[in-house]
Amino acid sequence: MPGGGRIRELAEILESRAWTLAAAESCTGGLVAARITDRPGASAYFVGAVVAYANTVKQSTLDVPGSILERQGAVSVDCARAMAEGVRRALGADVGLATTGIAGPDGATPEKPVGLVYVACACPDGTDEVRELRLGGTRAEIRSAAVEAVLELALEVLQSCGR
Repeated sequence: MPGGGRIRELAEILESRAWTLAAAESCTGGLVAARITDRPGASAYFVGAVVAYANTVKQSTLDVPGSILERQGAVSVDCARAMAEGVRRALGADVGLATTGIAGPDGATPEKPVGLVYVACACPDGTDEVRELRLGGTRAEIRSAAVEAVLELALEVLQSCGR
């Protein structure tokens, strides 16, 4: 399974710190949660996920400010950051992950092409990081690559936060 080693490493870090993880997903539509829960024992550190496809869910459930959605849109650095922090708070987790982007084939604009994805990770000590990705391929390939990217980002951020 792609990313299996990442999941194992992520699990080890979370379990060693007794931290929990939650995910907020837009363009990946639950694939991050599926990948995490493919590993037996995930209930020891994974509390759940919110698939916030609609902006109304981003606002009402994840507390993404309407001003971010109006000015920058759902596919933006600030939206991804707010989603990661929002799911962390909403589900009572120590660490929050987020994915938002345009997987295609529709929905693109000249400023925001198909394959533009933002992934984010928020830690309990206030550390957070957002990465902009420009992915190619089919809708399925973009979504899969976004999952791998957010897991890789989580590993990198967790290795530096809370130390």
